[in-house]
Amino acid sequence: MALSCRSWLANEGSKHLFLFFWLSLNVWLFGKTFLLYNEGLQYYYLHQMLGLGLCVSRASASVLNLNCCLVLLPMCRVLLAFLRGSQKVASKKTRRLLDKSKTFHVTCGVTICIFSDFWVFLVLHVAAHLVNALNFSENYNEEFVTLNAANYRGEDPRKLLFATVPGLTGVIMVLVLFLMCTASTYAIRVSNYDIFWYTHNLFFVFYMLLMLHVSGGVLKYQTNLEEHPPGCFNPNKTLRQNLTVPKAFEEQFPDYTTEPFPEDLPVPEPFVQNSFMRVCSEEPKFQSHFPETWFWISGPLCLYCVERLYRYIRSNKPVTITSVISHPSNVLEVRMVKDDFEARPGQYVILHCPRVSALESHPFTLTMCPTDTKATFGVHLKVVGDWTERFRDLLLLHSNQDTEILPIFQQRRYPKLYVDGPFGSPFEESLNYEVSLCVAGGIGVTPFASILNTLLDGWKCYKLRRLYFIWVCRDIESFRWFADLLCTLHNKLWQENRPDYINIQLYLSQTDGIQKIIGEKYQALNSRLLIGRPRWKLLFDDIAKCNRRKTIGVFCCGPNKISKILHKLSNSSNSYGTRFEYNKESFS
Repeated sequence: MALSCRSWLANEGSKHLFLFFWLSLNVWLFGKTFLLYNEGLQYYYLHQMLGLGLCVSRASASVLNLNCCLVLLPMCRVLLAFLRGSQKVASKKTRRLLDKSKTFHVTCGVTICIFSDFWVFLVLHVAAHLVNALNFSENYNEEFVTLNAANYRGEDPRKLLFATVPGLTGVIMVLVLFLMCTASTYAIRVSNYDIFWYTHNLFFVFYMLLMLHVSGGVLKYQTNLEEHPPGCFNPNKTLRQNLTVPKAFEEQFPDYTTEPFPEDLPVPEPFVQNSFMRVCSEEPKFQSHFPETWFWISGPLCLYCVERLYRYIRSNKPVTITSVISHPSNVLEVRMVKDDFEARPGQYVILHCPRVSALESHPFTLTMCPTDTKATFGVHLKVVGDWTERFRDLLLLHSNQDTEILPIFQQRRYPKLYVDGPFGSPFEESLNYEVSLCVAGGIGVTPFASILNTLLDGWKCYKLRRLYFIWVCRDIESFRWFADLLCTLHNKLWQENRPDYINIQLYLSQTDGIQKIIGEKYQALNSRLLIGRPRWKLLFDDIAKCNRRKTIGVFCCGPNKISKILHKLSNSSNSYGTRFEYNKESFS
């Protein structure tokens, strides 16, 4: 049990600690703001008018500001890649925490919805503002005209929602959030990525509306607390309005009294402070708040805009496509060169082809990185959607050429292709462990291809001393994507007397009988080809037994089912003192 707890803490402790800190910060900020508006003297009259709706709306707004600030930071890809690659973040655990940036982005987005969107929870920010609009109308106070958002008692609250800048922008923001959140669901992203892409870019409209939303100055605070303590006694006002006053004031101000104050009626609390009466010297003055949202979002929004501008300038020049190779099972390999392009194994790039789509672009892991001796880099992409289908048709002369057994090289005038990146990913850490376990499912092998290519150029300069490579595919032809690379690396390590450096296991999950990778040169792989699915528990036990008391990096890129199994096994205990640290590919 102790070993299991330590394994869990090693893999999940940092993430859960960070989420606990983030959640605590949200709760603290909500409570602090709630108490401020509930008990703050400067909001006494506003609170008397709006009641609990004021406290809830302002407290939830503060949480909204925090998460609108944080939600952009995980999307600053260049900043994250810099922090990871420059070793500015020395701790491996902290660098692994950077890999959770997409998860944190989604978490902040959900929080924004909860605290602002009534279609998720018909409470908190939007619901509180609905109550505020109603209270402004019903509790209209002629004594404090500047404090009222309504123009008269009984004014239709819908006018406050649809005829004012804060109300109208708030309603539009709810609609924008509704579109962004519903289009971000897994079902829509898989069925129609274009809908997700276009609606998610409405975030810029949302932020512009947010800055306009807080500029209306509807909620105001009292500025002259010294001259007019909240709830104080105003003799001049009492005389003008012919009101009764407490007996204590009759003795001190006999000229201002009209009728005796009933003895059995207690003196209101605001009249008594520190055992003596407070007297107003002037009328209360109110002033609109300076929009605090600007302080929260201006920094991250400017940082994000600067990064997007930098990325646009960096990717403005198209790459030169040197070759296009059609592989079996609808996989396309694109090799290209670009001036001053540098990348590390495991990183990914974003491809944009204007002839395919003017705005749409997609991330792809690098399968070949440029080195000191060659400038070529490449990606493998599986043709599974509209974008990849149109892209393939532009690159290949005939769309049915992917049925050929051998790769086909095409020499033609290729369309313009722009590359944004590279960006960091968890697989950069695979070379920083002494032992790494890399598990790929189908096309999920692409992140490991660049690592294998790097080891082919030279492995002695890296910390890695043993690599377990597990690749699971449904059909035998899929192994041909990187069969040449695996055989070349295997032969190189044998020649250098390090056959144990890499342990290759290929699993064919669906087959009608015994199959082999066609070709005499693939005999080394055929001997490592297994039928069926891996027995993960036995595999982990065997690796732990052979690497006692070591820390092993587990890297997975494949179906969620495999990922969940590996994640669970990485957190489980073993009797050999071996610790597994789990990492998973997730494009941010």
